[in-house]
Amino acid sequence: MAKTTIHKAGSRGHENHGWLDTYHTFSFADYHNSERMHFGVLRVLNDDTVAGGMGFGTHPHNNMEIISIPMEGDLEHRDSMGTAQVIKHGDIQVMSAGTGIQHSEKNKNGDKPVKFLQIWVFPNKENVTPRYGQITLNPADRKNRLQQIVSPNESDGATWIHQNAWFHLGSFDKGKTAEYTVKSKNNGVYAFVIDGDFTVNGERLNRRDGMGISETDKVTIEANSDKAEILLMDVPML
Repeated sequence: MAKTTIHKAGSRGHENHGWLDTYHTFSFADYHNSERMHFGVLRVLNDDTVAGGMGFGTHPHNNMEIISIPMEGDLEHRDSMGTAQVIKHGDIQVMSAGTGIQHSEKNKNGDKPVKFLQIWVFPNKENVTPRYGQITLNPADRKNRLQQIVSPNESDGATWIHQNAWFHLGSFDKGKTAEYTVKSKNNGVYAFVIDGDFTVNGERLNRRDGMGISETDKVTIEANSDKAEILLMDVPML
């Protein structure tokens, strides 16, 4: 029987620094919860809103796979590899920190916020050469179905990371359903509701709720509202 853990939106860690309003599904920065350190190799799931013209100054990372999913606005990225890019809704950004990288993230616009999910995944290979990747996807391709946005395979047409993990986004009308098959018997799935309401494996989830599901080979989802959006992260369990 599947094992499930539900994290309601209101139970997340929350910090509002003025320029940054952030919610932490797992322990991060000043938020520490010994029961919420990670889900398998999924280490960080931050829901960030950055005020106009503000951002994260240059800071280092190493041996982590970092995925950014913009939901609103434009996020400007610069790093020590010489990358200078802007990501917006419909884009997916990945960064393999590997042996070490420094980067900054800034709201490109001064008159409106930028909202994005920042996700960290433990890699399955350490001390790799740092790498940046970015793709633009068609949101219509996830209408009432799941669209792959991250995988371990460079040839998949999605962004890729150094881990046996697959991410999918779906945007569903009320009453529409989907079934997801877990890619590996050693993996679990963390479902995060970006917007709207869903039933996931029989559990009702609302906007910004999350649920970890392990020891199963299938995940079923049903949208309980229109314009419902969900992120599924299929990751190895530690």
